[in-house]
Amino acid sequence: MKKDLAVFEGHEIRRHYDEQTETWWFSVVDIVQVLTQQPDYKAAQNYWKVLKHRLNKEGSQLVTNCNQLKMPAADGKNYLTEVATAETLLRLVQSVPSPKAEPIKLWLAKVGYERMQEMADPARSLARAREMWQQQGRSAKWIEQRMTGQETRNKLTDYWAGHEIKKGDEFAILTNIIHQEWSGVGVTAHKNLKGLKTENLRDHMSEAELIFTALAELSTRQIAESVAATGMVENKAAAKTGGRIAKKARLELEAKTGRKVVTRENYLPPSKAAKQIT
Repeated sequence: MKKDLAVFEGHEIRRHYDEQTETWWFSVVDIVQVLTQQPDYKAAQNYWKVLKHRLNKEGSQLVTNCNQLKMPAADGKNYLTEVATAETLLRLVQSVPSPKAEPIKLWLAKVGYERMQEMADPARSLARAREMWQQQGRSAKWIEQRMTGQETRNKLTDYWAGHEIKKGDEFAILTNIIHQEWSGVGVTAHKNLKGLKTENLRDHMSEAELIFTALAELSTRQIAESVAATGMVENKAAAKTGGRIAKKARLELEAKTGRKVVTRENYLPPSKAAKQIT
C-alpha cells in the first residue's frame, strides 16, 4: 500500500492507496474532525464512537463498510485506524450536520477519484509517470514498455468495469488469476520474490516480465470481448485462458534462452536490495 497525506483547508487527512484493489482508504476520524471543526483529536474520536453507535442502531451499512489499517499517529507510531473509501465517506458526511459538509464532499470527489481523473486525461498522467521513471534512472526502452503495459491494463479494467466486475476485490482476484497463469506465481508471491512490500510490482519488473504481463492482459481482454464475458464466472475463464497463452510463450522463450523470465531482481535502492535490474 502507498501511504499518503491529503490536505483539506489546512487539515491533514491520512490516506492509503491499495494498489492491488486500486482503492483509496481515508481515515474516518480525520474526516470527522474536519466536519465537527474539533481541534481536539480525542474529542473527534469520541464523536465518531457515538455516531457509529447511532448508525448501527439505525441499521446503517456505513460502519460495516469501514475497514481498519495501520496509520501513523501524532507520536510517529502506527496504530490501527478506521478507514473508509471516498464512496462510503460521501454518504457518511450526510450524517454529520456541519457547514463543512458540502466543501468536504467536493474535496472527497476530487481526491478520491484521482486515478479516474488521470485515466480521463491519459496524456497528463503518462507524462507525469514518464518524468518520475526518468528521475529514477529507468531506461527509455523500459519506460516505453511500462507505459504500453499500463495502457493495456487500463483497457482491460475498462472492459471489466463495463461487464459487471466490481472495482476493488474482484479486479484483484482476476488480476491474480492472470498473473498466476502466465508466471506460475501469484502477485503476492512475485512481490515477495523481489523483496517488495508496499512498492508497485510492475515498477520493479524486468522488460520481459512487463511484456509477458501485457501479453496475458491483452489476450484476456480480447478473449473476453470475443465472447462478451460478463460477471466473475465468465471473466475468470477468460483470465485463465489469456494467462495460459502468455505462459506458453514464456515457456518457449525460457527453453530457447535457458533464462527464467520471472526473477527476484528489482529497482529497490542498494540499501534495500542486493541486486537491481540494469
